[in-house]
Amino acid sequence: MGLPNQVYTRDQIAARILAGENIVLLNNKVLRIPPSWLATHPGGAVAILHFVGRNAADEVEAFHSDATLKRITRYVIGTVDIGKDGWKPFVPPIMSGWVRRTRKDGSTQWFNEADAVRDPKSASTGQILLVPKGEDSTSPSAPVLATIEPSPSSLSLKTQHEHSLAYKELHKRITEAGLYQTRYLAGYGPEIVRYIAFVLVSVFAYRQGWFVTSATFLGFFWHQITFTAHDLAHNGVTHNWVVDRLLGTFLADFLGGLSINWWADNHNTHHLVTNHPSHDPDIQHLPFFAISPAFLTSLWSSYYKRVMAFDALAKIIIPVQHYLFYVVMSLARFNLYALSYRYLALNAFKPKRATGGRWWWWTEVFALCLFYCWYGAVLKGCGNWWTALKYVLVSNIVPSPLHVQIVLSHFSRSTEDLGVTESFAARQLRTTADVICSPDVEFIHGGLHLQVTHHLFPRLPRHNLREASLLVKQFAQERGLEYAEFGFVQGNKVVRGVLKQVAEQVKIVGMVADAHVREAIEDRKAAYDS
Repeated sequence: MGLPNQVYTRDQIAARILAGENIVLLNNKVLRIPPSWLATHPGGAVAILHFVGRNAADEVEAFHSDATLKRITRYVIGTVDIGKDGWKPFVPPIMSGWVRRTRKDGSTQWFNEADAVRDPKSASTGQILLVPKGEDSTSPSAPVLATIEPSPSSLSLKTQHEHSLAYKELHKRITEAGLYQTRYLAGYGPEIVRYIAFVLVSVFAYRQGWFVTSATFLGFFWHQITFTAHDLAHNGVTHNWVVDRLLGTFLADFLGGLSINWWADNHNTHHLVTNHPSHDPDIQHLPFFAISPAFLTSLWSSYYKRVMAFDALAKIIIPVQHYLFYVVMSLARFNLYALSYRYLALNAFKPKRATGGRWWWWTEVFALCLFYCWYGAVLKGCGNWWTALKYVLVSNIVPSPLHVQIVLSHFSRSTEDLGVTESFAARQLRTTADVICSPDVEFIHGGLHLQVTHHLFPRLPRHNLREASLLVKQFAQERGLEYAEFGFVQGNKVVRGVLKQVAEQVKIVGMVADAHVREAIEDRKAAYDS
């Protein structure tokens, strides 16, 4: 069946977006994503909303299998001439704080959930940050054309289009090289042996009454299975969504106590809007971390749908965040529990997923109940509450190097948004870095130290990232794009340096505020004396 005959102009697409339709381009194809699919999209609604009015071909092809790409064509409503220099994108309404909400009668209307402000320090890019709506906010009842028209960009649309074409060619080379084929025996075989060894040592130590040793090896086990759960969440193991998600539920929920569906939803968003202060949940860590001065004014999170307040607690912690970095990261797993259960609670009554109903939610809840049955029995067997508390702390702190490793690849990179003109490949290379290590010890990093290649090809089996990274480095060199990499120790220094810079800015702001207060007091005193 051929494509619909309708040929759209840019103005017509803008009109449909402003009318509330979710229009996404796949090269010259125009897709209309219905609300029903938006609500049930396995990758989450936000992942689609960030590409309304944009050519999302690179992102869609990177995240979806060939079979899924064929099914996507059901939403094609026509074509558009993207021009020889590529499509001039619109700014998705969600990036300016506009979303659709459902009325009681089932219809939808525009809702302005946050105010959009242009970052004055990014005049050349027109970076948009979302801030809480003010009490005197006078925003219109719906977005207008000026809302979705991008600001002038310092980036060349032609150059970014050429980056995109080169990325497509790179993707083709990686596919033809067979790097999407999972290495079950050579890749996962040694890992399964390692998992079993950690569990056996943990069980043996527990039976001997060596509870700290047992907890340590349980932590080692959790650290390692996280990498495979991550692969499964990206549909990168069997490449069958249902099978990978069930295996992921077994590893993440039943064995680890974390939600695999939360991880996939959160992580997909992170991949698509990497390092954007208002949109990337993986860098939104107030009151504990602020990796950009943008966080020093309370921002709105389009993912969490809440204000990231730079409150009294943040003003105490952020000035010393570079000193507390390892302390906070050692407890990061407890935050993952909270985020997992929050996600499941919020999705308890939402529409069923497009992948076969609500079985995924019930399966997760059941698996988590089983997790607390066996983990609770382990803690009870420790004999007393103090030993049980030590077991909880040790088993959850031991996996913390994983969290440190992952943030090295992003906290060290740019948090500036160069606008919707920037290509997918250029954005990922600019906001992501690799952690260099010897092949002999890369199992400690789970192969995910090669974050640049992983971000460009998220479905690529983890054990093929090293080979693929050679092609990515060649691509970056040919396109004149930076491929950032550093050693683990150097990466830690860079990240702590970033945290220190932001901390120092907080102190400067505080000193300026104190100076203004002292000046005001002196002025009042002088006026009183006179």
